[in-house]
Amino acid sequence: MAKKKVINKKSMAFLEKYLNNAAPTGYEWDGQKIWMDYLKPYVDEFFTDSYGTAVGVINPKAKFKVVIEGHADEISWYVNYITDEGLLYVIRNGGSDHQIAPSKWVNIHTKKGIVKGIFGWPAIHTRNKSKEEPPKLDNIFIDVGCTTKKEVEELGVHVGCVITYPDTFHVLNKDKFVCRAIDNRAGGFMIAEVARLLHENKVKLPFGLYITNSVQEEIGLRGAQMITETIKPNVAIVTDVCHDTTTPMINMKTQGETKMGAGPVISYAPAVQNKLRERIIETAEANKIPFQRMASSRSTGTDTDAFAYSNGGVPSALISLPLRYMHTTVETVHKDDVENVIRLIYETLLTIKDGETFSYFD
Repeated sequence: MAKKKVINKKSMAFLEKYLNNAAPTGYEWDGQKIWMDYLKPYVDEFFTDSYGTAVGVINPKAKFKVVIEGHADEISWYVNYITDEGLLYVIRNGGSDHQIAPSKWVNIHTKKGIVKGIFGWPAIHTRNKSKEEPPKLDNIFIDVGCTTKKEVEELGVHVGCVITYPDTFHVLNKDKFVCRAIDNRAGGFMIAEVARLLHENKVKLPFGLYITNSVQEEIGLRGAQMITETIKPNVAIVTDVCHDTTTPMINMKTQGETKMGAGPVISYAPAVQNKLRERIIETAEANKIPFQRMASSRSTGTDTDAFAYSNGGVPSALISLPLRYMHTTVETVHKDDVENVIRLIYETLLTIKDGETFSYFD
């Protein structure tokens, strides 16, 4: 594929709509509908499972199956307790960061629709500065403008309602994408763009391609664990985000060095099948796609682990998008990295042959 810009106006509009939609873990279906609607012209068929994972398939009759995968869910909160004074205490749904909560607006999802709220915090004038308490799970709370528990319940808010941040998509300094939930709806966007490019370039793949947008990654790779047993793939290429470790307060001696704007990040880990990873590296080098390397101890912590250790072992690899400020409302990635992840997955698919096992013993 020529080195031209990958992302066009239509795909940018899709990215913004997709990111702005709320898709908390366990409640991903509205986002999946947006994703499937965009992907529809580029695949032969879709299927979904009972928990909401969505899969677009190219060449569904082929016996050899290759997966490209991202995950659809975002971190969020649950209402856990409502005080007699009408304040809400919360628990995590995924890895939500309690330290960024104070003074943030929230959307509480109810059967009556969205109820607005705010994470309140005592004014600096009223706090005991000699015994200053940082935000913690047991002291952050949501105020929905009510003064009694009954008022809260009349709004439709109850224990178990899911809560998301409303922060929307912005472009920072022309080429940085900023939003909550880039982790990992950027992955769903990138695999959808791969399907679009295959269609527009009239590529005829010698295998079945399963473009997979899994649910419930944020609470333990659960959607990927389920869908890999359904698909039973022969090869899996997973994309997720990883940390830009060059910002303050990160120790690169322990975290490694990966940088936004320096290219896709290719992982080394036991779950990453070595021959498949080397194919990806060779593809990057042959197509002059910049890339970085990252080592993971034991597990990758991504859906790669779920695919790799399923169905007797599936050759799997991970291509990550470097991201700043993970699990905040200002997650930030570089447009060039997004385009280069798309290019790298696309070009790698063109190298895979029907029936290729990536065996160490061939």
